[in-house]
Amino acid sequence: MHNDEFPTDRPAVVTCGLPYANGDLHIGHLRGYIGADTFTRALETLGQTTAYVCGSDMHGTPVAVNAEKEGIDPEEFALEWHHQYEETFPKFNVEFDNYGHTHDETNVETTQEIVRTLDEEGHIYEKEIQVAYDPDADQYLPDRYVEGTCPYCGEKARGDECDEGCQRHLEPGEVENPTSTITGNPAEYRERTHKFFEVSEFADYLTDFLDGLEGTSNARNQPRQWIEDGLQDWCITRDMDWGINYPDGDDEESDLVLYVWVDAPIEYISSTKQYTDRVGAAEYDWEDVWRADGDIVHFIGRDIIQHHAIFWPAMLEGAGYNAPRGIAATGFITINGKGLSTSRNRAIWAKEYLEEGFHPDLLRYYLMTTGGLQQDVDFSWDAFQEKVNGELVGTVGNFWYRSLLFAYRNYEGTPDTEVSDDVAERIEGAIGEVRESVTDYSLRGIGQAATRLAQFGNEYIQRNEPWKLTDDDPEQAAQVIRDCVQIAKAVGVLLEPIAPEKAQKLWEQLGEDGAVADAHLEAALEAPPRTFDEPGELFEKIEDERVEELTEKLEARVEAATDDGDDEAETESDDTDADEATDMADTDDLEPLLEDRIGFDDFQDLDIRVGQIEAAEGIEGADDLARLEVDIGFETRQVVAGIKQLHDLEELPGEKCILLANMEPAELFGVESNGMILAAGDEADLLTTHGDAVVGEKVQ
Repeated sequence: MHNDEFPTDRPAVVTCGLPYANGDLHIGHLRGYIGADTFTRALETLGQTTAYVCGSDMHGTPVAVNAEKEGIDPEEFALEWHHQYEETFPKFNVEFDNYGHTHDETNVETTQEIVRTLDEEGHIYEKEIQVAYDPDADQYLPDRYVEGTCPYCGEKARGDECDEGCQRHLEPGEVENPTSTITGNPAEYRERTHKFFEVSEFADYLTDFLDGLEGTSNARNQPRQWIEDGLQDWCITRDMDWGINYPDGDDEESDLVLYVWVDAPIEYISSTKQYTDRVGAAEYDWEDVWRADGDIVHFIGRDIIQHHAIFWPAMLEGAGYNAPRGIAATGFITINGKGLSTSRNRAIWAKEYLEEGFHPDLLRYYLMTTGGLQQDVDFSWDAFQEKVNGELVGTVGNFWYRSLLFAYRNYEGTPDTEVSDDVAERIEGAIGEVRESVTDYSLRGIGQAATRLAQFGNEYIQRNEPWKLTDDDPEQAAQVIRDCVQIAKAVGVLLEPIAPEKAQKLWEQLGEDGAVADAHLEAALEAPPRTFDEPGELFEKIEDERVEELTEKLEARVEAATDDGDDEAETESDDTDADEATDMADTDDLEPLLEDRIGFDDFQDLDIRVGQIEAAEGIEGADDLARLEVDIGFETRQVVAGIKQLHDLEELPGEKCILLANMEPAELFGVESNGMILAAGDEADLLTTHGDAVVGEKVQ
């Protein structure tokens, strides 16, 4: 594992948590796949050899349960969803170099080979454990066939995870008060022999691994607590028919199958192997990545950090494979401020978005530039409209069109002169921002670099008013438009990772040959073609009436589903066999309202201001505290906030926040705090403004 800045001279592989072959895709899923696709494209613009691989997770109890409900074979059931995903991802410009699935021959062989190696190296042992059994159904109950109470927090849990409470992974036999989901009757525990992977023996290795891990801070910090609490060995087999058989010596037949979380991440390796098989080792050798020292980067949902930052690297180390360089754990998607809920139809479905006629790059831009990578992102059609109309139409599209149209009408293309030094320097600065954002795993930073450059272009053309110079100073007019065409090309190159199809259309309007996706960042400074045809507008404004219609349609769907009384379990997972938590508490979980009321005068005594975070860093020796520098218009305040493990501090500068400015100063860990940042919930969701409130403006 290396910590060199990107690009490196080593091959890279980027993956995203496998979609579970069990239901329709929605924008909560798409955030991760688009994010990994954006990162891959950005690495390639830097000149790094990169493969983006993934696959459908075919195994696990939900597939078996739902296949049984439909009366078909689990493989047939899962393959139907797999083929649907293969068709859907390209429609959002998500381009995998290889997309396989966990039940194909390559993954079966690779999984059994790795498990056999772990066994031979002494990392696997047998143990008698208590397994839930349904006497009425006369069968043992793996994972999702069991529901009960979490032994750690007391919340409702399923057989392998406390999905409604502490989010901990649960081993067979841990769930208290087990109930069979098959019959609804109480289950009983019986002894069975299962295989265990000695995760506990890798505690020291995992501590060192996390010390060097890149990506989002939650992927580094959350697993440390699990290590400090003492790692438990991991049961890697299950009592069921659907899955990959545990390899018993030379005989692959077994009455146990491997737990889905064993073979699912191994699909990352298998899919990379398949890519090499297709293009040849001379172009891309999977062993250079997984067996040698390539750069491995995983994009996942934050509900599966434990699997990727504890179990997976321990397996790789034990079997002699390379460890991930970075793990980027994304936040969740909410809809209109409420938790995404498939059972209540409160979701924006992938096929629904496309059927409404919106371009995929609009959603890509919204998801990648709204909030930091590990922060939750709220989707509403109003916010979507605001982002598209304000930034893509009003800033990027407006600059592209007005610059190229003026150039075409007055010069039939790019004026015959060199780009000015000041503009070249500004473009170089934007290129530097993209390079830094890639190394920082900031997808928003990539998009913002392009949008800010377009904003500079708008200001530049407006300030110089070339339409007034064409008669009075034609030489200066030509220089201004030459600069603007160069800026337009640069914005297209920089925006390609996020909006690849729109960037390609601009590329073609400029008369460029080939694909913008094949251009490196340096192409942003290469001269555009001398002539090009009349351009067209690349973005279309979303009207208020359209947003009202979409909002009403969504609300009607949610109301209809709620009226139906559908209380089925949520299955929002972006990834393997783990339901996506919505991070939206039920009212029963919220703290009760305070009985004591305050008067208006008391509220007026609070000086609450809009601030902007200028710098953020962790406080040495404090697990949770961070030191922030917050601009509140009149001055910059130093504030201590308990957000160190809940936010990626490197992504906070530039973020607006709400600050209680007249708090008495306090000293924490030797650092004076002069104010209080307002945040909501246990995840410290930072409060901010919906519109363009000025820094320093008072909240009232």
